[in-house]
Amino acid sequence: MKVLHIDTNHPLLIQQLNDLGFENDEDYTSSKTEIENKIHLYDGLIIRSRFSIDQSFLEKAINLKFIGRLGAGLENIDTRYAKEQDIFLAAAPEGNRNAVGEHTLGMLLSLFNKLNKADKEVRSGKWDREGNRGVELDGKTVGIVGYGNMGKAFAKKLRGFDVEVICYDILGGVCDENARQVGILELQQKTDVLSLHVPQTESTIGMINEAFINAFKKPFWLFNTARGKCVVTKDLVVALKSGKILGAGLDVLEYEKSSFESMFIPHETSNTGEKQENKMPEAFQYLVESDKVLLTPHVAGWTIESKEKLAQTVVNKIKAKFC
Repeated sequence: MKVLHIDTNHPLLIQQLNDLGFENDEDYTSSKTEIENKIHLYDGLIIRSRFSIDQSFLEKAINLKFIGRLGAGLENIDTRYAKEQDIFLAAAPEGNRNAVGEHTLGMLLSLFNKLNKADKEVRSGKWDREGNRGVELDGKTVGIVGYGNMGKAFAKKLRGFDVEVICYDILGGVCDENARQVGILELQQKTDVLSLHVPQTESTIGMINEAFINAFKKPFWLFNTARGKCVVTKDLVVALKSGKILGAGLDVLEYEKSSFESMFIPHETSNTGEKQENKMPEAFQYLVESDKVLLTPHVAGWTIESKEKLAQTVVNKIKAKFC
């Protein structure tokens, strides 16, 4: 079978597919339209996130038998139509779950101990011990929303702490030795730390909103290493200002992709030709300036090790299905 790779990945992916007898072509620069014009020549497609694989694209992929995605989710693929066309979909959440678990724990401990704030202050000549007094994780209740690969990996990392770990998921029976499954009411009654590990779906977009936040009995810390659109940023900011949310660690943002970097790039005004800063959304400006917020650029699952593990996971799934 012929396979087209449209995103660069760990070299083992092509090496092992070659060894299995697949013919591999690479095209990392052509536009989506150009790829569409030749996709009928291929049996397999390997992607990360360069562009969406929608129904229009898939209608042209008349010989496509599988899509391998080097990532945890399939939200950039029209999965309904792909399954109708009997196209095998191979995502790789097993490949970066450990990285996500470690990153989430790192963000939590950094915020609890004000490491980012303290580091910046010391570097600028400020020695403020009392202002950087930390909070201990032991004794807290950690609530995990979404208890699949990522949620389970985070719970496993918490085993060394004296915490209660509870999980909430739309599927029943997902709990294990690291977390007890609860209903939404118990989650909202007990949680001190809330960590989000859900895919992006119609039901999860905007799920962390004003009503959801205010339903929690206690002020809590929020961590999102899942998908940016799952959190309504303006509602998060209101909760941070009021103290309902004590702090937030965000690896993903509502403002990702093309809109994000443009907010930081000066542009010329049409009237004067002078350089001016693009205006950030007010809510995002607060996140950037707040010491209660830790931001990273969607890298929770993006480690040296996970790059290899993602590739190996996709190869293993393709091999199991077709060889």
